[in-house]
Amino acid sequence: MLRLRLKVVCATHRALALTDTPRPHCPDCQGEGGHHHDYGDHNGEYAGTEWIPCDCWNPNRCTVLLPLPRRPRFLRRRDTARDPWGSGGYSDEPPF
Repeated sequence: MLRLRLKVVCATHRALALTDTPRPHCPDCQGEGGHHHDYGDHNGEYAGTEWIPCDCWNPNRCTVLLPLPRRPRFLRRRDTARDPWGSGGYSDEPPF
């Protein structure tokens, strides 16, 4: 049974792709698609978490359906100035 979903991928250009999802009733990962594995450094301290994908799916398997259109050049934002309606980085209200 196929377990497909639509996803926006951004390899070279934004595109709409059809991807696979993990088996929902997989006995190994319980539908999460993989396992978290914590590892440590040479002193035994926590050094990070690694994601190990399950065999019930391949997260890299996808088929590009169609490229998404780009915004016209005149609609793209050209300046990096501050938003005039945005906050100034602080709030005038007291903390709650």
